[in-house]
Amino acid sequence: MEMSHPVRASRRGLPLVFWAAVLVAVIMATLPHPPHLLDNINDKYQHMTAFAVLAIFAAIAYPKTPLVRIGERLSFLGALIELVQSIPALYRDCDILDWVADTGAVVAALLIVSWMRGLRRRRATNLAARLETAGGIT
Repeated sequence: MEMSHPVRASRRGLPLVFWAAVLVAVIMATLPHPPHLLDNINDKYQHMTAFAVLAIFAAIAYPKTPLVRIGERLSFLGALIELVQSIPALYRDCDILDWVADTGAVVAALLIVSWMRGLRRRRATNLAARLETAGGIT
């Protein structure tokens, strides 16, 4: 019986977590009368929080996908949600500034992810260089 690497095995469920978060966000955004979970928080902050979390989840769940692609897809999702909210039967408001907030949060979150990935690569490169000069790698 072949054993899988524990990190790879634990990463298998990450896309499911991402898609579950997308589903929750879309449902909450399209319910005619969504529950008021955070009454004292501005609507734009709720949008930014949701889309920043989605961006981070997407970057973790799909580490090989270019961050620009993740950004464009999540921005499109935000625009699509606003379009759906324009349906009168939903009693929701379509606001382009909500889409701007969504996209801004996605960009900010992905910039942080990019920065962190760069730090991790530099640390790995530095460690490899130190090991090589110490004679640890032949």
